[in-house]
Amino acid sequence: MSDIKEKIEQELAEARAVCDASGSGSPECAAAWDAVEELQAEASHQRQVQPKNSLERYCDENPEAAECRIYDD
Repeated sequence: MSDIKEKIEQELAEARAVCDASGSGSPECAAAWDAVEELQAEASHQRQVQPKNSLERYCDENPEAAECRIYDD
């Protein structure tokens, strides 16, 4: 996760530099901020991924166990 934070910081600095050089209304500036937003969205997605609980891990290892059966209605 720290790797993506570093990439976000790099993209933020680059976006600021691009916008200072080409103007805040330029397509280059918009593209640079799009890249920042994409990385922030990915970081958010990575935080939302929940680790498996003990039952889920057990069922992954023992799908035939009674506790792991899934019944269709």
